[in-house]
Amino acid sequence: DEAKKRPTVGSAAHSPEAPGAAPGAAAATTGRAMTLWTFCQSVLLTFNAFAILNEQRFLEKCGLGQSALTSGYVSATSPRGQLIGLITATQYMRVPLVVLNALVIFVKMVFG
Repeated sequence: DEAKKRPTVGSAAHSPEAPGAAPGAAAATTGRAMTLWTFCQSVLLTFNAFAILNEQRFLEKCGLGQSALTSGYVSATSPRGQLIGLITATQYMRVPLVVLNALVIFVKMVFG
């Protein structure tokens, strides 16, 4: 009689699934999906990371400074040259990055 009162591991009492839901439906909804908003936030964080890199102290030591392109050490069309161009462009775009960061902070404060 007591065994009937105790729910088992596979019973509905321990299952996070809604009544009438397909088996395994809760497992698919427990993870957070990557939306366009979260993707834009991750791109913004990546650009922020590129913007704060110091050219003399870090990028030159790694061979990713602007001088590697101007000296001809790295081709501008190579993937490394493209990365150097992206980092340089991001460093020039610091003011728009500050505005975008302020906008994201405001949206997160208002909408959660």
